[in-house]
Amino acid sequence: MAATQSQPAPAHELYSPGPNELPRLRSNYGEYIDQSSTGWMKPTPIDTPLEEMRRRFDQDGYVWVKNVIPREDVLDMREHYFNHLSSTQILKLGTSPRDGIFNSALDPLAHHGVGGRDLPDSGKQVDLLVSAHATPAYVKFLEHPSLRSFIRRFTSWKKEGMVARTLLRHNVPGGLSTGIHYDRIFLRAGEAEFLTGWVPIGDCAADGGGLVYLEDSTELGKAMERDFWKRAEHMTPEERISGFNANMMRDGQLTHDMNDFMDETYVHLRSREAEGRKPRWLVGDYEAGDVIFHNPYLIHGSAKNEDKQGRIRLSTDLRFYEEGAALDKRWMQVWRPDDGL
Repeated sequence: MAATQSQPAPAHELYSPGPNELPRLRSNYGEYIDQSSTGWMKPTPIDTPLEEMRRRFDQDGYVWVKNVIPREDVLDMREHYFNHLSSTQILKLGTSPRDGIFNSALDPLAHHGVGGRDLPDSGKQVDLLVSAHATPAYVKFLEHPSLRSFIRRFTSWKKEGMVARTLLRHNVPGGLSTGIHYDRIFLRAGEAEFLTGWVPIGDCAADGGGLVYLEDSTELGKAMERDFWKRAEHMTPEERISGFNANMMRDGQLTHDMNDFMDETYVHLRSREAEGRKPRWLVGDYEAGDVIFHNPYLIHGSAKNEDKQGRIRLSTDLRFYEEGAALDKRWMQVWRPDDGL
């Protein structure tokens, strides 16, 4: 569908490095996605007018903002995290914690740290993942003035708040990645609409396990949520707000196979294809300092980490809200693996 003055082109349609540069992507299960089903996200420079940033966010469901946090501050946090995990020998011998290169002699399925219910079997590793969420360096990073001031400018909130339950997690090459979901699945108690900020802590190439977004999927996410509430009529109140209810996979995800998801939801997506815009999974080459903001209904997940340099993807998921909003109180405690979320 051609862009008009009243209907500008989606941000990702304005950026195309070239079809030969698109990476081959796959999720935890299933085959590689056909390259015709992938596309590039559009990066947004930090000095872009706020009105344009908000337009992109409203239209596309996300805005990928470059250089929100000084690069060296982000790399300092990366170095701190891998020093914190040094006893697990997760890093390749002789490499820097700042680079975060995976020790390929280890079993990737035993050294992942994607959070939620997909945790390593080692109790020691789990304890380190938990304690990483409370180190002074990480707590200070969450309060970074560059990030917080941008949130206030972008949202026009008088005062921003951030839920205490953040998700600081790593994804090693060949390990488990985050399944496909939309955030509202896990935030069903409370009326507050959250702004998610996904912060890559280090450079993350498009094939390095970073976030992928299903193009124009906000309305699909909202339709799925409406359908859930219809089917939830006979559930208990606890089951309704749980992301792990009978209508979900065991870990609360919609799927771990992006190809299957496209096939299963084709009826919802067909109208877009009829307009000549085949729905795609959008990816990006993220850099330290970037932050991607998205709404609670945009469908997304992570591709398998197949980084050519062996880099571990490290990131944190942050949820911001306006002070005074009705909150999901379950999210006001620091993450623990037994918190039911």
